[in-house]
Amino acid sequence: MDGAPLPRDFFDGPVETVAPLLLGSVLVHATDEGTVAVRLTEVEAYAGPRDPASHAYRGQTARNAVMFGPPGHAYVYFTYGMHYCANLVCGPAGTASGILLRAGEIIGGEELAVARRPRSSVRDLARGPARLCNALAIARAENGLDVCDPDSPLRVLPGDRIDAAAVRSGPRVGVNGGKDTPWRFWIDGDPTVSVYRPHVPRRRTAARP
Repeated sequence: MDGAPLPRDFFDGPVETVAPLLLGSVLVHATDEGTVAVRLTEVEAYAGPRDPASHAYRGQTARNAVMFGPPGHAYVYFTYGMHYCANLVCGPAGTASGILLRAGEIIGGEELAVARRPRSSVRDLARGPARLCNALAIARAENGLDVCDPDSPLRVLPGDRIDAAAVRSGPRVGVNGGKDTPWRFWIDGDPTVSVYRPHVPRRRTAARP
């Protein structure tokens, strides 16, 4: 898809303010296979060292270093030994805030997205952060890409403006620290929004006699 990406100053603000404004924007990833675009319908904000649910809460590591850089870059991490999740860095360099891209509607390259996720319905192609990365072929190689660069293979384009009355917020999915903080934002009634699941503590198994 053509068009100028969102400017860097769009991302240079408090993450809880930027996150709902990102709804309706379009994430585009161009690969050798082709290009897939997704209209973002659900996101989550994570506020770095001031947020116990953030990967950056305890400081900088090799894994989260991108979060401590300038805004408008992709932070991609591997989780559960099988999935990638994509975030967009927000705020001034050093604040380590990020927005997790939770779900969206495929609006370009649907055939390629289906080929990557052949068992999914169209609604479910990018319904959830791991599915979104799978449908757009976002993995470790995309970590650190500048989504504000017109020449970047991974870009975020302006989309249709979402009326504030259509935006809902609530607790983030599956987090323990800061579990009641209402920093998950979604477009009300959109079928591609993922299912909310609260954090469930792991049960300790009893020691064998």
